[in-house]
Amino acid sequence: MDDETTKSTSSLAEAGDAVSLEAMIARAARSGKGAPPVERWNPAFCGDLDMEIKADGTWFYMGTPIGRPALVQLFSSVLRKDEDGKTYLVTPVEKVGIRVEDAPFLAVEMVVTGAGEEQVLTFRTNVGDVVEAGPEHELRFVDQPETGGLKPYLHVRGRLEALVARPVMYDLVEAGEEIEIDGQLMFAIRSRGSVFPVMPIAELDRLSQ
Repeated sequence: MDDETTKSTSSLAEAGDAVSLEAMIARAARSGKGAPPVERWNPAFCGDLDMEIKADGTWFYMGTPIGRPALVQLFSSVLRKDEDGKTYLVTPVEKVGIRVEDAPFLAVEMVVTGAGEEQVLTFRTNVGDVVEAGPEHELRFVDQPETGGLKPYLHVRGRLEALVARPVMYDLVEAGEEIEIDGQLMFAIRSRGSVFPVMPIAELDRLSQ
């Protein structure tokens, strides 16, 4: 980032409204080609911002939903989750913490192409990412003891994941099959040559009764 751009960058921590945030992040996003290289930036931490991403994918700023999809997409382009488990908005000169209720993104659409070992699952997130599940973008399934169900997550970038929305979860189950893994018959999902185990077939049969 050149000196002129750095001088014109507003402070995230001091921005008084979403418009100021938008202008600042737009400058950061235009500083490079393609997606901002947030993983390579190492700015100082400047405190927390009153921004939260709810479990349903809705973004709130100062308690008010951010209604402009383009603005949410812009903010999402500079999201980063660090080793401390916290999520930040990051620019070349500063980073601020935000709250995330579950996953920062929501997978809202899935397309299946191919079949068997050639099957590919392609997801679209609520902020416009298009991701093919596979070796670089794994699927994982988290038990929900309180409901007896599962929550599927898709790796999007860095340490950021998308929660697979419930309607898409049904499509995901339709794409599954019985696969023997390490001597155990599992219900699993294939995509781009990777196999993602969901649960033992015996457990699936029990839940289906």
